[in-house]
Amino acid sequence: MRVFYEDWQMECCGTPFAVGDEMVWKLVPHASGAVRDGDGHGAEAWVENHGGPDEETVGRVRAVDLVRQEYLARHDPRPVEPTGAEPGTVTFRATGRALEAVAGARTLEPADACPKWFGRFEDEEQPPREVPYRVRRAVGALVTLDVPDGTPPKPGDHR
Repeated sequence: MRVFYEDWQMECCGTPFAVGDEMVWKLVPHASGAVRDGDGHGAEAWVENHGGPDEETVGRVRAVDLVRQEYLARHDPRPVEPTGAEPGTVTFRATGRALEAVAGARTLEPADACPKWFGRFEDEEQPPREVPYRVRRAVGALVTLDVPDGTPPKPGDHR
């Protein structure tokens, strides 16, 4: 089965793993009706480290693909010299950061292991002066998990 492990779930409370490792995870099936951002990147379930089902699923990791998504960033990245500051003092506009996923701009990168830290903006170059601009970031790992009978868990199932 395919399982999506979100970057924030791993960074907060996850344990890195590699192909061949046996894992015990709380999985929530996408068909459960639980609310989740995005489409799960084609996974049948996601790992839930914060609540979720009481039952755990045991499986062996057969493959790991890091999921990278392209976004439009909608903030002004240009530095400005604040009024009344010493000459040469530079600050950035405090406009926040709004990211909008670009449809169809997701890639999978085969990996031997899932990292603890995804380096959210490791692919981001210095922002251009035009807004919006594009950034790519790792959003998690799509894992092929070999479970005993090969079917996704149902709410209340124990594996």
